[in-house]
Amino acid sequence: MMIEEAKTVLKTEAEGILYLMDHIGHEFTEMAQYISDCKGRVVIGGIGKSGLIGKKIVATLNSTGTKSIFLHPVEAMHGDLGMVCKDDVFLALSNSGETQELIQLIPNIRSLGCKIIAITGNYQSTLAKMSDLVVDVHVPKEACPLGLAPTTSTTALLAIGDALAVVLINKKQFNSKDFKKFHPGGNLGQRLSCQVKDLMLTDEYIPILKKQSLLIEAIRIMDAYRLGVVFVTEEDLTLIGLITDGDIRHFIAQHVTVTTQIVDDIMTKTPKMILPDAPVYDALNIMEQYQITVLPVVDKEKKIKGTLHLHEILGKGAFKFYGTDL
Repeated sequence: MMIEEAKTVLKTEAEGILYLMDHIGHEFTEMAQYISDCKGRVVIGGIGKSGLIGKKIVATLNSTGTKSIFLHPVEAMHGDLGMVCKDDVFLALSNSGETQELIQLIPNIRSLGCKIIAITGNYQSTLAKMSDLVVDVHVPKEACPLGLAPTTSTTALLAIGDALAVVLINKKQFNSKDFKKFHPGGNLGQRLSCQVKDLMLTDEYIPILKKQSLLIEAIRIMDAYRLGVVFVTEEDLTLIGLITDGDIRHFIAQHVTVTTQIVDDIMTKTPKMILPDAPVYDALNIMEQYQITVLPVVDKEKKIKGTLHLHEILGKGAFKFYGTDL
């Protein structure tokens, strides 16, 4: 019985997100543009559950390059309003749009010259009418059987905050190097602080194939190493190309047999590569830019030294930090 109730809650909240997705409008675009052009900070205010969601949105925005602060509406009326300046954008969060503490604060925010954006489930509310822009996050129903406890509505609010953060990441061209600056103490932050040689796979873990080898041998090596790639080298291990599982699929789709095909004819002859001493965040940026998951690691003479997989950056498998197993 309890499992079924839990599934009903999850289904209701999921339906609320899908409803929001179908009804999101140009107001969201305007909000993102206001914030992107903002010379100050995003100031978020809310009471109760909306306030808690607001704090999470602030944390997400700050960690992804958009300066933000949370302003408690009651504390604002007792001195904290001094944190706000005219260059800020104020996001007022209230599902009902009738939260009195927030409504009482709005005239004071407006007197400072801030742009006011209401994110609310009631487009006709008092808060909505007092704002410069209204982003509607109305959902069909709460997951609470009484229809009282904020459930689906807070999930929708959280989701719209995440959507805003991601849109701003792309708009501001925030990248993994920037992310590392704001997360120096986290596991990913530590990894991005490393050099490629600290995370790369070496020796017997490098899928190498000599030029003029048959494609069928490349398939065998790719199946054995399960990295989705094979590096093609000269006899002295100078990298001259690579073959991905996608290359093989495309070739097989166009040809009857692969038994006599040599790798030289289908390999990528100008592969992306990286030096062992390069920072890991450079490798991650290359992977993101070119949508690849594996990079060959080479020295200055392009001799293969290792292979770096996205999994090693994000945490799957062994991790070495300054030569020490962690």
